Amino acid sequence: MRSTFLATITVAAGLAAFAAFPAQALDQRFTDADGDLVADAPKDPKQFIDPPVLVFSYTPVEDPAVYAKVWDGFVRHLEKVTGKKVQFFPVQSNAAQLEAMRAGRLHVSGFNTGSNPLAVNCAGFVPFAMMASRENAYGYEMEIITFPGSGVGKVEDIKGRKMAFTSQTSNSGFKAPSALLKQKFGLEAGKDFEPVFSGKHDNSIVGVANKDYPAAAVANSVMQRMMARGVVRKEQIDTIYKSQTFPTTGYGYVYNLKPELAAKVKEAFFSFDWDGSDLLKEFGTSQPPQQKFLPITYKEHWQVVRDIDGAMGVKYDCKG
Repeated sequence: MRSTFLATITVAAGLAAFAAFPAQALDQRFTDADGDLVADAPKDPKQFIDPPVLVFSYTPVEDPAVYAKVWDGFVRHLEKVTGKKVQFFPVQSNAAQLEAMRAGRLHVSGFNTGSNPLAVNCAGFVPFAMMASRENAYGYEMEIITFPGSGVGKVEDIKGRKMAFTSQTSNSGFKAPSALLKQKFGLEAGKDFEPVFSGKHDNSIVGVANKDYPAAAVANSVMQRMMARGVVRKEQIDTIYKSQTFPTTGYGYVYNLKPELAAKVKEAFFSFDWDGSDLLKEFGTSQPPQQKFLPITYKEHWQVVRDIDGAMGVKYDCKG
């Protein structure tokens, strides 16, 4: 899969020296006078947008229909705090979500870990929150999974087989495992194994559980929630690798949203009552449990993801 924002990805040498790679630059449409790596609000008030209907989306890690109900209570809260009608936009792909914000059709969103840098640099996304536990614990790990009896008992056994990824914009579903497989295990896509793309984490997880893929790289937070709902069973899946912890979905708004409205959007996230909510029922099954919205900054919390992008030679084509 290739979005209009993602140029060809190549894996660079020297992956261990992640910090040596610079952060990606903002598209020329944006300015960053304060150095926080995200687009500044326009200086000209005429460039602010104040839409009669706020459009909100959640990253398409699974079937969007699953999450329309999960987010309904929050959407109603967002309407109450902002005084705006809010429409939940069930996006089908990361590319569609990015293109919608860049085109001005999406105003508030949760972008997955790997898509955050593209959204920030190419669409003017300003992330400010992330789900966390009540004790401020957050994040997920990338896991390489297989099924019992697959013959894949360790990462090296992937050689000569198919390996499922989700999409090229995904951190845990493509970028992080690609860097890991090359750097630590000397396995290159197309040379040592056959890469296939499932499109979403749930497709990869169900594909492994049903023995369609001998191995797949996924976000374990998605897998935990699917197991909690009974979509797959623990005994259907074996984990052969677990990564360091990465930040999870980042929530924010488009840079040119009217400042007073943007402030109300932030207020809605941090004033939402999780107790008894569908959000808590769904996301509380992750480890660590996700039980509130935690304030974050893109510059600090997405450093590791930007470093992986730099190490992989990721370049963003913000045309279109």
